[in-house]
Amino acid sequence: MAMRNVTVVGLQWGDEGKGKVVDALAGACRYVVRFCGGANAGHSVTIGAEKYAMHLIPCGVFNPGVMNVIGNGVVFDPAVAIGEIDGLIQRGVAVGPENLRISAAAHVVMPYHRRQDALAEAAAAGAKIGTTARGIGPCYADKAMRSTAIRVGELADEAALREKIARIVAIKNTIFAALYNEPPMDAVAVAEEYVAYGQRLAPMIGNTGAMLRRAIASGQRILFEGGQGAMLDVDHGTYPFVTSSSVSACGVPAGAGVPPGDVGQVVGVIKAYTSRVGAGPFPTEQDNDTGEYIRRRGKEYGTTTGRARRCGWFDAFAVGYTAALSGAEALVLSLLDVLSGLDELKICIGYRVGGRLLEEFDPTVLAKAEAVYETLPGWKEDLTGCRKLAELPSAARAYVRRIERLIGRPVGFISVGPERTANIIPNATIEGLR
Repeated sequence: MAMRNVTVVGLQWGDEGKGKVVDALAGACRYVVRFCGGANAGHSVTIGAEKYAMHLIPCGVFNPGVMNVIGNGVVFDPAVAIGEIDGLIQRGVAVGPENLRISAAAHVVMPYHRRQDALAEAAAAGAKIGTTARGIGPCYADKAMRSTAIRVGELADEAALREKIARIVAIKNTIFAALYNEPPMDAVAVAEEYVAYGQRLAPMIGNTGAMLRRAIASGQRILFEGGQGAMLDVDHGTYPFVTSSSVSACGVPAGAGVPPGDVGQVVGVIKAYTSRVGAGPFPTEQDNDTGEYIRRRGKEYGTTTGRARRCGWFDAFAVGYTAALSGAEALVLSLLDVLSGLDELKICIGYRVGGRLLEEFDPTVLAKAEAVYETLPGWKEDLTGCRKLAELPSAARAYVRRIERLIGRPVGFISVGPERTANIIPNATIEGLR
């Protein structure tokens, strides 16, 4: 019996370790598909002594025979993508039309999107969102506006592209001058740059939705690779401190062009603690020595921005919500090794708001929420050499079991280090793990 498709999504505020999981599953799949976000995502894969940081190219690229797809739901920055492709090729990783396709319907991040992102964030003063300044939000805004949007397929039509860029840049220059007193952008220079991108990428651009639907019809397995984490989902996260796309499993059908019934098995990736980058509520944050200990041991600095991440205790109340939202059937628990050395660990099991214990998770009240904790014993042992569940200290096993009970889903994969092989697979709940 053929294995189902699989969707890998983060269930926290991103940075959960999805890249390693996608790499581990990709060998059992024919396609790996990015369906949301853009170059604001940062997925890391470590192979031996080599660490690869991916922003747009799917993490299936390290597996021979896998077709990697950038879906229509992604906002595509060609400058970042080409830099990433060239960097991979220089390091001996094959990337080209034979293993990478880009949806003609994906929207293009332009220089004026990045400028607008940075200017708007600077002007927000005390009301900053915490954007990566990669132009993601402004590009999605133009996608909704339609008349000021450019899609990847348009990069191949030089005459039409030059005309459209001239028209849009004139609009953006007027806005930038009025709002920020900014000098105008050079439309001709922008057009030259993007015409060249179109020529370079043309062999990889196509109707990826049709390709994936044909793959489904013929029984080929697809892995859908999520970006960011469900707590940053534009509809279901901690709005307005969110990203600009649907990053839970709910976003797969629209972002990849496949039927909802073909999302397959949803695997939710969680850290053994919690982190987030940028502004926004964070009930379990530890802005103290404990948070610094976790940050230092976990090397908690953004793959995309380099910013220090805020760190805190594992929030089972939030993860229970996002696991239900995405329909997660199994969990991946990453970075368990980071918690070694702490005398005790806390897990958030609920929130109080105004002295009242909440019955259900509500992302709109997090700014007022007080975390309710239970305490478990910690452990001192180094976990990075463990490859079987029985090799973990009893306190670490108890911590894993408690997370399973609180979330109501089995942990099928535990990461105990950054290296590709530093894993424990306690059961066969995730189809296709090597």
